[in-house]
Formats: sequence, C-alpha cells, structure tokens
Amino acid sequence: MTISQSQMAQFQTALLNQKTPETGLLSARGATQFEVYRNAYRARLRSALRDNFETLPEVMGDDAFDALAEAYIAAEPSTHYSLRWFGHRLVEFMASNDGLVAHPAMTDLACMEWALRAAFDAEQVPELTATDLAALPANAWPELHLVLHPSVRLLQLQWAVGPVWHALKTGQVDVPAPEALHHPMLVWRNGLQPQWKSLTDADAKFVHGLQASLSFGQICEDLCQTVGEAHAAPTAAAVLRQLVETGAIAGP
Repeated sequence: MTISQSQMAQFQTALLNQKTPETGLLSARGATQFEVYRNAYRARLRSALRDNFETLPEVMGDDAFDALAEAYIAAEPSTHYSLRWFGHRLVEFMASNDGLVAHPAMTDLACMEWALRAAFDAEQVPELTATDLAALPANAWPELHLVLHPSVRLLQLQWAVGPVWHALKTGQVDVPAPEALHHPMLVWRNGLQPQWKSLTDADAKFVHGLQASLSFGQICEDLCQTVGEAHAAPTAAAVLRQLVETGAIAGP
C-alpha cells in the first residue's frame, strides 16, 4: 500500500494533537491500535527527558516528573531528528509553569543539567595553553582578545543546586537541601569531562567581558568597579590563568 503525503500528515497531526484519526488510512488502523502507538511515542519522549535531565526525576519524584513531561510534550512537540536535543526549552517551560514545579530550585537544577549536557556535546577545538600566554609580548596584552571554548556556559542561578547535583550523581543518601543563593555558575568541558564551578562577581565579570568580545584591557577597566583599580589587572590575570588551566579558553 502506498502512503500519500496527505495520509502521513494526518497521522502526524493525530499523533501530536491527541486526536483520534477518523478518515483515510488512519481510521482503517483502528482507534485502539493507534492509541497504543501514540502512547508508545509519548513514553519514548518521556524517557528521552529522563535521559537528558538525569537527576531532575530523582528530585521531583516519578509522578511529578511525568506530569511535567506530559505537559511539556503537549506544549513543545519534538522537532529535532535526535532525541538528544528534546528538552531544549524545558527550563523556560518550568519557569513559566510553576504549578508543575514544587520548588524553584528544580528549575535551576534543570538549567545546570542541560548546560552540562550541552558542554559535553560542544565542538572540539584546540585550547589555549599557559605556554601560549607566556609567549605574548607585554605590549600585546591591552588589546588581547580571547575566545571562550565552545563548551562554556555562564548560568545565573538563584539556588545553590551544585551540591544537590553532586550528591545525587555520587549516590549519597543524605542530599542537602538547596540554599537560596544568587550566584553565577560556569559550566564547561575539560577534555571529555563536563565541569562546573560557582564564580565570584569578579570571575563572572571577566567571563562576561570575553562573551562581549572585550579586549583584556577593557575587561581590566570594567573590573576596576568591582575590585578597585589597584587590583583589577592582577585579578584579571588570576582569573585568566584559572580558565586556561581548566581548558575554558579556546586556542589561537
């Protein structure tokens, strides 16, 4: 039997919109059989969300996570050929549907997990080394422009979810309750391993400067407001050294 584009469109519409097909090829399949197929499709999407947000179901509980997943599937149908990217708008969806989320820290946890996943899949490029920096002449530093590694993500979180994530990933029995804490978090990949760390205000300002394509001299000027003029250049140099040592700066 040849299936026309119109029939395939009917099938897709019924599958995504939770409507029982009534005409053509779809009705011949039978409503019961079609419902089995649709349930299997949605179960696969729920499973994909569990894979992409590993610790979130543990924190929310199975019933609450499944309710969130069903609502998300209805609002944001999968559009990418790979289920690896299903859930790319879950953080925004959670923030806009707090009735489905028992605690706001869960949204920050989802944000952190998605960033770690994205860091793992980011493009592989050469990293800047300490030797590269040492080879630069002193007069090159003011106009030096540095580029963050493609895996780097700078998050603005309202809750300290890092310890929660670590406890769950390491199988600890006593998971700490998240504390309300407005802080920036840096996520990146070092080698093949995604990493994260909480940043100071000065650290975050330096990374913001790199994201804005500012020169090293311009970043130092911005840091004067945070750490004072006398400490701006040494602070910038220290932050840069840490970023280079951990593989967060792309090479030349």
